Amino acid sequence: MNVMSRIMPDATSMIRMDHTHVVAMFHRYRLDASPAKKRAIANGICLALEVHAKLEEEIFYPAMRKVDPDLVDKSIPEHNEMRRVIATLREMEPTDPAFDRSVMELMRDVMRHVADEETMLLPDAERVLYDQLPELGARMTQRRMQLVAPHAGELALASARTFPGIAIAIGGLMAFGLYFAGRALARPASPLRRMNPRLLTARLG
Repeated sequence: MNVMSRIMPDATSMIRMDHTHVVAMFHRYRLDASPAKKRAIANGICLALEVHAKLEEEIFYPAMRKVDPDLVDKSIPEHNEMRRVIATLREMEPTDPAFDRSVMELMRDVMRHVADEETMLLPDAERVLYDQLPELGARMTQRRMQLVAPHAGELALASARTFPGIAIAIGGLMAFGLYFAGRALARPASPLRRMNPRLLTARLG
């Protein structure tokens, strides 16, 4: 095991952190927010999901395909559906009433996907790929930094508008990958146990 594998979170911890992070961003979305804040939060959600999907598809899913091919094959269409909604959001102005509905649709897609992964795919990975998870996590961390680098300014703005209290501390989402390194041993609670979907539905209308 190389040095990076020892200091970075393993693959399943990283995926759970991604889930927790994006759910927290959904929690910050408000119907009565300014158009600029809605756009910044939605952009942050979309970019985080795009990076997350690439990491899974390029690194985690190929490793899991030998173990759970059916679950992996089910996850790809879920990613594609999220990409469809993301593309729709990017074409809209935040003043469009359909913008809020699209954020809500994306949230529902994400929560279904999180439920599938956290109840089936990740536990299977931890049983069968236990010895490989640290190395997979290191590869995912390196790839994350490559993916977020071109979006540093946009991600920092989204972070500042979404999490103003910690934006300075984490330096925006460009530091998102470094954030993982600092929490290498953390295993956060599943967002499924921390989030009440009815509450979020009420917030989004």
